[in-house]
Amino acid sequence: MSAITALPTPLVRTRTHTGRVTQMRVALSEWTKLRTLRSTRYALLAGVAMTIGFAVIPAFVNATRWAHMSTIDKAGFNPLQTSLIGVTIAQLAFGVLGVLVISGEYSTGMIRSTFAAVPKRLPVLWGKAGVFGLVTLVLALPSTLIAFFAAQAILKGHSFNGHDIALSFSNPGVGRAVIGGAFYLTLVGLFGLGLGAILRNTAAGISALAAILFVIPPLMGVLPASWNNAISPYLPSNAGTAIMQTGNPAHTLAPWTGLGLFAAYVVATIAVAAIQLRRRDV
Repeated sequence: MSAITALPTPLVRTRTHTGRVTQMRVALSEWTKLRTLRSTRYALLAGVAMTIGFAVIPAFVNATRWAHMSTIDKAGFNPLQTSLIGVTIAQLAFGVLGVLVISGEYSTGMIRSTFAAVPKRLPVLWGKAGVFGLVTLVLALPSTLIAFFAAQAILKGHSFNGHDIALSFSNPGVGRAVIGGAFYLTLVGLFGLGLGAILRNTAAGISALAAILFVIPPLMGVLPASWNNAISPYLPSNAGTAIMQTGNPAHTLAPWTGLGLFAAYVVATIAVAAIQLRRRDV
């Protein structure tokens, strides 16, 4: 009889994932989340459209009625402020999106999967802040530049006291104000992200953002003038928008001092969010 020899069972090799969780990989993951959400694209597009649209429309309106404007109105017209109206409106879009970037994951429960993949948690916050801040700056900078040059092109050819009202980018303080507008929008977005990370609720985060940027500053007008003048320049929005001012307006911080103070508010907000992220459960 011949012996039947059993053939050896082939070994199935499995590939073991040896990749480490690095900050770069977390950032790439956050970039994937950001660019694949339709709502994110719409919000960013709205912010860009507001920045440009609300500069072009007022410039066109003023250029159209310039010949019929009174001397007082012409003397008080600020062509730079007209170019940056869109920034003050677009901050709502970028700020709200900053809140949604992190609060949306808490509302859907996706944050549990995120922290399961990144147990240390803090790299998630750094990744979200870094990616969102960079994307916002990349979009805000050309938007403010386009808004300025488009508005000034519309105003060109209209004069007051023999001088063209349109500004040049090289005029004192103009370049700083225009580029500073992009920095301001970026900081507003990060401020919203920090509030969203602290409150972990979309409605609460947006409400807090709106109160700080849009509600509290006007309410300061009910205080005695001396109190208002002493406190208002140090409010987040007033400090940040100082970068877009020219000349020496009263009761405001210096441009870079104001933007620096607003940046400090943003850093403090994100720092509080980081502390809570380490101490609280998901």
